[in-house]
Amino acid sequence: MICSRTPRRPGLAVVTAMAAMWGALPAHADATAGIKDLVKSMTDFVAAQKSISFDMETDLEIVTTQGQRLSLASSGAIDLSRPDKIRVERKGGFADVAAVYDGKTLSILGRNLNLYAQVPIAGDLDHLIDELRDKYARPLPAADLLKSDSYSQIMTGATGIAYLGAGVILGQMCDHVAMRNDDVDLQIWIAQGDKPYPCRYTITSHAIPGQPQYSVEIWNWKSSPEPGNADFSFTPPAGAQAVEPAKLADTDELPAHLARKN
Repeated sequence: MICSRTPRRPGLAVVTAMAAMWGALPAHADATAGIKDLVKSMTDFVAAQKSISFDMETDLEIVTTQGQRLSLASSGAIDLSRPDKIRVERKGGFADVAAVYDGKTLSILGRNLNLYAQVPIAGDLDHLIDELRDKYARPLPAADLLKSDSYSQIMTGATGIAYLGAGVILGQMCDHVAMRNDDVDLQIWIAQGDKPYPCRYTITSHAIPGQPQYSVEIWNWKSSPEPGNADFSFTPPAGAQAVEPAKLADTDELPAHLARKN
């Protein structure tokens, strides 16, 4: 059974006021430059951190061929050590997954399956992120924000750049910015203060029918410009069976039974 909660529809006056507020957002060159500086301060801060850890909640929207909008939620955590180590944990309704990369090998464990797979990938975190996205179609959560060149990734081709004011994400005061490119609309909430980390990151695809969203919410952020001491070795649990990566099913955020069949 699918349960849904329908928000109260705003009255026409509210909708009109919201449209007027949007039309009043600054679009002149000085304002755009200031917004870009705000994003640059975030990406520079994240790229400068040698060790990072945070907890996260992800929300993946899918739209069925009948036009029904569904939301798949999961929780997780990320630990990374630049230049070439990361551990990602994610637990949702369909999978309990851990992935560890030590600079040479990516190990993926399906805890609920007691199966694991290992893939040789040599390189830094930027290379890993690109390989997972482009070769394996398995992007890491919040990967666009973790790369050393994330500013260019975010801002290339960006239009409609706007500052939407301050907002609070899980108790943290943030600056809310928005932009778009040919494929997606993007919103980022950036923590105010001397640690401008991303608190929420939302992508809306306008190239896919129904314009589904993907959102990552981040909290318990910890980082240091010095290398950390987290353990990035992988030891399979007792009784776990090694399999080929293709046989490690349902380790992505979109489970196989919900994927569109061509």
